[in-house]
Amino acid sequence: MSSRTPATQYAALPFRLRNGRPEILLVTSRETKRWIIPKGWAEEGVKPCAMAAREAYEEAGVRGTVDHRPFGNFRYMKRLSVNKSVLCAVTVFLLEVDEVLDEWPEKGQRERRWLTPSQAALAVGESGLVEMLLRLGIPPD
Repeated sequence: MSSRTPATQYAALPFRLRNGRPEILLVTSRETKRWIIPKGWAEEGVKPCAMAAREAYEEAGVRGTVDHRPFGNFRYMKRLSVNKSVLCAVTVFLLEVDEVLDEWPEKGQRERRWLTPSQAALAVGESGLVEMLLRLGIPPD
């Protein structure tokens, strides 16, 4: 791993309100089956929030309203192969889920699960993401 600039990814943090309380939708990664949020590589000509919404559809089978302002950022090491990893800088956008689909592009490759923010924070491994999940669970003043 070199000390180059981190690779850029955009992520959706899919959520819904149930009885006034937020629930977070996590998916498993394809390789290691860790719990993550949907994310993908930056693409030229695609707005970051639109990229996040597309990843939510492809990886988690949800559609909704994506916030155009980033909710937060975190970094993590993405494993590309057994002995190659890359540092990724992820910008996260909230996506309020309107529609949960029965069929979606990566359905056979991932599991998805609705969790409370604190349950989701315990399930994910990236510390910067944990902070965002816990922040989502704090009721507004």
